[in-house]
Amino acid sequence: MGGKTNCDYCINYVYDEEYECYQCLANLDEDELGRFLSDTHHNCAYFQINDEYKIVRKQM
Repeated sequence: MGGKTNCDYCINYVYDEEYECYQCLANLDEDELGRFLSDTHHNCAYFQINDEYKIVRKQM
């Protein structure tokens, strides 16, 4: 891939044990997927940071 993606840090990017690879759980339609794949910066509208400590910080 040409650019750096933020998928590795996204909560929607999970490992599928059946296929033994990572996949995105965001429900992209055909146009959104085409836009994402053709964008050199790979900015995703569905990106959510996978921050498992976010809830803990709120409780403090």
